[in-house]
Amino acid sequence: MRRGRRLAVDVGDARIGVASCDPDGLLATPVETVPGRDVPAARRRLAELVAEYEPLEVVVGLPRSLNGREGPAAARVRAFAQGLAEAVAPVAVRLVDERMSTVTAAQSMRASGVSSKKGRSRIDQAAAVVILQSALETERVSGRAPGECVGAGGR
Repeated sequence: MRRGRRLAVDVGDARIGVASCDPDGLLATPVETVPGRDVPAARRRLAELVAEYEPLEVVVGLPRSLNGREGPAAARVRAFAQGLAEAVAPVAVRLVDERMSTVTAAQSMRASGVSSKKGRSRIDQAAAVVILQSALETERVSGRAPGECVGAGGR
């Protein structure tokens, strides 16, 4: 397992959830929800977070259907990740499968008593936590960086 903090991003149309982990990759925690409608402003804010947290890499959730196919949402996330990679280079940006991350996050929040109205902005952060925990577990099991690298910052 590579040592270093990671940031995870759950890209949505309206909001972008961000999570981080400790340098040992043991615990993922929510960071913030970035407004997503203004894409250039969102990328700038994410670049600021990358500068602040100094992560080893940024993990971006790639939405796929349950059968593994990529649709229009995945194409939007790929384009967003490419632009983010250019903005944060030389930090690597990696796309990882995020199937069911929002559903898992919503179930977890409901189970802990957070209402759906109050939890809208937090659900995106919780989904980013799920994405990051999954990526960390994948690396722990396989010994390789998770997902696919995009942009010039890749290692």
